[in-house]
Amino acid sequence: MKIDRLIGILSVLLQRDTATAPELAEQFEVSRRTIQRDIDALCRAGIPIQTRQGAGGGIRIMSGYRVDRTLLTSKEMQTILAGLRSLDSVSGSGYYGRLMEKLQSGSSQLIAGRDSMLIDLSSWYKGTLAPKIALLESAIDRKRLLRFDYYSPSGESTRTIEPYFIVFKWTSWYVWGWCVDRRDFRLFKLNRMDHVMETADDFIPRPAPLPDLSTERIFPGGIRVQALFAPKVKWRLVEEFGPNCFTETPEGKLRFTADYTDMGNLLSWLLTFGAQVEVLEPVEVRNELRKIAQEMLNQYKEGSI
Repeated sequence: MKIDRLIGILSVLLQRDTATAPELAEQFEVSRRTIQRDIDALCRAGIPIQTRQGAGGGIRIMSGYRVDRTLLTSKEMQTILAGLRSLDSVSGSGYYGRLMEKLQSGSSQLIAGRDSMLIDLSSWYKGTLAPKIALLESAIDRKRLLRFDYYSPSGESTRTIEPYFIVFKWTSWYVWGWCVDRRDFRLFKLNRMDHVMETADDFIPRPAPLPDLSTERIFPGGIRVQALFAPKVKWRLVEEFGPNCFTETPEGKLRFTADYTDMGNLLSWLLTFGAQVEVLEPVEVRNELRKIAQEMLNQYKEGSI
């Protein structure tokens, strides 16, 4: 991918006085013409790069820019490499690992010691997730429309979008794009997408705002929940909502308060606690849980099979 290669070339130039086009072409496994286009792209991005022909020549960052060569410290470079390594946990291709090795090559002054940051972005859906991400990257790079079936709480639909960003947030992967049917930018969860295909139709990119990924924007609340949890499930409340989501009652129970958006998701979450939770309000949630419990009791009563 071009952006990865640009980062790699910039890293090499920040660490060395001079590099030649043949050296960079061999290191990044592309043609010299591609390296030249990459150098032009870096120049347009404001990096002051000089090229000189002949013996002793090559590609270098201007000497007046040397002060800024400390821009990538060892800690910062380790963070970049950890991010690249984490992408391999999703793709399964080893591509980013190979890029990481190229970035590390000849960079002993910037990178030293054992890595201390390990990130794994894979999920239970890794087998289907990696092909989707690869297809999305292709469509974004080639500016091709995407078509897919989408499953949401409101029902099933077929969507066509102009893809702009792949997003990792809230432990899940999303694609941010312009929905042709809704005539607006929308965020789609990859695990709810099926039969994803890159169409043969190109699109002209429009100014795409960055998605609003704030929790308040995506989960605006609306259902104010109060419940009493048993002390034995405190670890789950801390893990999922933080240590300030409850107070302890004199009896030792945990009084939990939170805002929820979707009734279905709320009920599903509460049911995972079984008898370790009692909902105090709203009354609608109590009634719905009672109804579900009665239906389950009827389903599992003796002699029902």
